[in-house]
Amino acid sequence: MPKRAERIAAVPPYLFAEIDKKKAAVVARGVDVISLGIGDPDLPTPAFVVDKMKAAVANPKYHQYPDYDGSLAFRTAATDFYKRRFGAAFDPKTEALALIGSKEGLSHLIWAYIDQGDIALVPDPAYPVYKTHTALAGGVPYIMPLTKANGFLPDLKAIPEDVARKAKLLFINYPNNPTGAVATPEFYAEAVAFCRKYDILLVSDNAYSEMTYDGYTAPSVFDVPGAKDVAVEFWSLSKPFNMTGWRIAFVVGNQDAIGALGVIKTNTDSGQYTAVQEAAIEALTSPKADAFIKEMNAVYLRRRDIAVAGLRAIGLDAQPMKGSFYLWVPVPAGHTSTSFATLLLEEAGVVVTPGSAYGEHGEGYIRIALCLSEERLKEAVGRMQKYVKV
Repeated sequence: MPKRAERIAAVPPYLFAEIDKKKAAVVARGVDVISLGIGDPDLPTPAFVVDKMKAAVANPKYHQYPDYDGSLAFRTAATDFYKRRFGAAFDPKTEALALIGSKEGLSHLIWAYIDQGDIALVPDPAYPVYKTHTALAGGVPYIMPLTKANGFLPDLKAIPEDVARKAKLLFINYPNNPTGAVATPEFYAEAVAFCRKYDILLVSDNAYSEMTYDGYTAPSVFDVPGAKDVAVEFWSLSKPFNMTGWRIAFVVGNQDAIGALGVIKTNTDSGQYTAVQEAAIEALTSPKADAFIKEMNAVYLRRRDIAVAGLRAIGLDAQPMKGSFYLWVPVPAGHTSTSFATLLLEEAGVVVTPGSAYGEHGEGYIRIALCLSEERLKEAVGRMQKYVKV
């Protein structure tokens, strides 16, 4: 076989693929493994979306290639949603684009902007795609530490002037994966001003905006006047509608950035299946949608409170998140994030994600995804009690 491209030589194995391998090895020993690792909703896609998909699949007009940019109907549903939800107006023809999931769109946007040696400002800990695809494209990820002391927000004032002037992209993600942190309107205003000053594209990953608790409502970067001059925002149906396997999302924002992403996409993929887009339209427009999201948030709130109480009883410093469905929990003294995650898997049969997998500043934490029933969640915490010494 020929030698692999140099660009992939330094890329570590994808985080969740490795977790799956370790889990499979324990399962092969006959252990009943409980997974708190991957953020994949365990409850089904709502019936009104599934029913729309069934009808669309049977329609012969959707059996051909989709529109490259996404159907105008889907893009209009997306921009109408943003107008209702955030009060932000976009032209569905030029300021919105359908995606085969946010992961695809985020990675392709990096390729649309990053040349050899270009800088992207990347939070740490963070969803791995930001850093990995910057490196694959030949760019340099400049790490912005997310610390508890700063509310897990990047300190933009700490970025050196010379770095800021060379940077092309700034990634933010709130409600945050993996920390569950949320952002203030003041932070968004600061980020927009920073990107305007240094001519940087602000990339807001807003995948968890509808998953909020305790009276908190997540804002959009487009709450900031003039944000469209410097920003794009990605919004996914995966988590709020339990549609991770459907691979459907969209991006809205700056027309030039949307066009640049479109160049990469039209030369890489042929768009998302139109029947999936039809189902997504139903999710975005159905009068049943708000009630479904409220119901799901009530489920995650109960799970959060069960997990936090159980973990605190063990002696772990679990703090309730206001957004997402993740708990970001410090590991006990004497453990690294990897050693603690390994202990829980090998001894308790419980999968958690080591924080170091999200970057060096994730060390000292584990991420717990609340994607299983209350009964299994209680069982997982009960198992952990036997092996955690705090």
